[in-house]
Amino acid sequence: MPKIYFIIVTYNAMKWAEKCFTSLRQSSVPVHCIMVDNGSTDGTQKYITANFPEVELIQSEKNLGFGKANNIGIEKAYQKGADFFYLMNQDAWIFNDSVEKLLNVYNLHPDKEEIGILSPMHIDGTGKKLDIFLDKYIAHNFETRLISDLYFQTLQPFYEISFINAAHWFLPKETIEIIGGFNPYFFHYGEDLEYVNRILFHKKKTFLVLESKVIHDGKQSLSKVDYTKYEDLRIETNIMNPSIPDSLKAEKKALKQSMLKNMFLGKKNQYQKLASKYKKIVSEEKKLTELRNTVAKKAPSFLNL
Repeated sequence: MPKIYFIIVTYNAMKWAEKCFTSLRQSSVPVHCIMVDNGSTDGTQKYITANFPEVELIQSEKNLGFGKANNIGIEKAYQKGADFFYLMNQDAWIFNDSVEKLLNVYNLHPDKEEIGILSPMHIDGTGKKLDIFLDKYIAHNFETRLISDLYFQTLQPFYEISFINAAHWFLPKETIEIIGGFNPYFFHYGEDLEYVNRILFHKKKTFLVLESKVIHDGKQSLSKVDYTKYEDLRIETNIMNPSIPDSLKAEKKALKQSMLKNMFLGKKNQYQKLASKYKKIVSEEKKLTELRNTVAKKAPSFLNL
């Protein structure tokens, strides 16, 4: 039986703790769990220690952010001999056969080396609808013909998808060894997109497994998402993407052009915002270039294995 380690990063997770951790006990496939707490103040740590003694708790003295905290859990799981790493949000939980269905697809896949990430189907907190973000990701990947196959009742066991958020990621050991952990440049937004960029660069794929269902009790309104946080990091993400040739030069050129356009249009606030962004990019050129070179290598980047 493969060793499967769940890594759950928590920060004031009491709202979901019981459902989240109880679901792991009910898995048809035995799993282990490492919880990395980012400094909760609502008693999450005490509750987990008292009620889920099987969970290995790693306490951070400060909020490390999503990526760095996950990296700590990944390192610990790797040291313990994990074959698979399941990254799960604190506002999420599984069904008893969720992991089993993911393993079935992995075991039956004819080319395991191309598997970077396996993702189950995300259902919202009501359990009655797909997570609205999964709807969005599927719609963006219309070329897979998943919607067409659904209509004609010819669904396949899994479909390639260009991106899915890291609320439920099932990673084979090889993914960790070739891609590594999350990029520490990001604190809480953008780290999953940057990771998927690296998956694609290293000729691996992300697959959506239709028979495996899970819950993600997140926001269910696209209008409530603060897209400015993602957009603010878009340029840095592109610069660090080794699949984009001369990305630093291209992004700096695009910023200059936007600055000039807004200056001539008299849009002072937007010009100042772009100028500040340009200054930031210039000041971080060396750092961004080094990170780009790091992620271009086949290695467990950002992990101490």
